[in-house]
Amino acid sequence: MKALVCEAYGPVENLVYRDLPDPVPGAGEILVAVRAIGVNFPDGLLVEGKYQARPACPFAPGSEVSGDVIALGAGVNDFQVGDRVLSLTTRFGAYAEKIALPAAAASKLPPFMNYDQGAALLGATGTAHHALRQRGRLQAGETLVVLGAAGGTGCAAVQIGKAIGARVIAVCSSDEKIAFAKAQGADAGINYSREDLNQAIKRLTDGRGADVVYDAVGGDAFDACSRAMAWDGRLLIVGFASGRIPTLPVNLTLVKGYSVIGVSGALSPRRNPRRTRPTCASCSAGSRPAR
Repeated sequence: MKALVCEAYGPVENLVYRDLPDPVPGAGEILVAVRAIGVNFPDGLLVEGKYQARPACPFAPGSEVSGDVIALGAGVNDFQVGDRVLSLTTRFGAYAEKIALPAAAASKLPPFMNYDQGAALLGATGTAHHALRQRGRLQAGETLVVLGAAGGTGCAAVQIGKAIGARVIAVCSSDEKIAFAKAQGADAGINYSREDLNQAIKRLTDGRGADVVYDAVGGDAFDACSRAMAWDGRLLIVGFASGRIPTLPVNLTLVKGYSVIGVSGALSPRRNPRRTRPTCASCSAGSRPAR
């Protein structure tokens, strides 16, 4: 089969096409003919060697995939040859013509979705769903602040937060991005390139602060949000797109009575599959780099 291969960690431009042996599904696995793949920020980090996982080279990157089941491993009863499926796998290998997946990591593609939609769903939307529902316990009527709200997972957080019934404040670096986030459902926007983020959050919440912050940015934005939390708030650590992993003055959590919660969507399905699998049926999870 053909695959896009990382032969040495470095720029994504260094990926090369290679012929690899067809994978064979083992016990509990399905073999999928790939029809569409997702491309996410962590995929680039993985190839550059900046992700928390560092598979041995050479390897085919990519974790979001949709396609057709073409073979079953021993003990697989939930799927049949011909089923359309989508999956987010922590084994990588999606950038290829075929991939062997754990059956437990796959879900049947709903009839109303095409392959492209299925392959683009799990990483960004799943991260947001897992973060807001399972980790952040976001409730209707609460205020949700989304950092990087015009990005993939930030946009998904805006949409899911609004569907839950929260008041959503989008934080972006430009007015154009804020307009996009508002088109996705955000109620208000903060352009942090010209506004003090801490003060803007307090202004938009009448001084109360944010009930939930969805932070895929880190850096200075985290510093500001750590001072703009409401009592019993939940500050969700999704990633560090800014490039700086911040340090938390833990006295803030004491005097403000809020929680700092890590969101590791890629690890959650493995550590708690019974809890996470229902999430994967509609959207699964992504992750961010560790340094």
